[in-house]
Amino acid sequence: MTWPRRLAYVAAIALAAAGLDQASKWLMLEIVLNPPEPVALTPFLNLRLGFNTGVSFGLFREMLEAWPGLLGLFKFAAGFGLLAWAALAGHRLERIGLSLMAGGAFGNAIDRWRQGAVTDFLDLHWGDWHWPTFNGADIALTLGVVLMLLAALPSRERSRAARKNRSCSRVVSARRR
Repeated sequence: MTWPRRLAYVAAIALAAAGLDQASKWLMLEIVLNPPEPVALTPFLNLRLGFNTGVSFGLFREMLEAWPGLLGLFKFAAGFGLLAWAALAGHRLERIGLSLMAGGAFGNAIDRWRQGAVTDFLDLHWGDWHWPTFNGADIALTLGVVLMLLAALPSRERSRAARKNRSCSRVVSARRR
């Protein structure tokens, strides 16, 4: 695949992830959670509106509230860096994973730039224990990391090639003796 085609491919995945994230946030803000009252979907999943001014899980909230644009700018830069890495990646799963991570970064960066905080609305819980509220961009980021980990696992072809190379080197070593 040529460089321009790869770049278009990874950009399309990132734009789709960011677009779905922004569409879901708009839907929650304007229709589903307007007014912002929690909605129980299942015994372990609620829709609950939240705004994160910090980094992941609200970390450094106090420090970053004064400069929401700074974190948004950093996330945009990280997203473009991930896109470049994705376009250069040799493994398909790695390209898709990095593209999803870039789309997630863009989705959350748009929120920070527009409203100074990331809109979160998915509330996973078990009884009274609640995971920090998250959104579609966070799902894209997590899925991207999972795909990157899967891409790092040895594939059957690579394992077979490594075994073949080892057996060939043993034969060559035996002949030299």
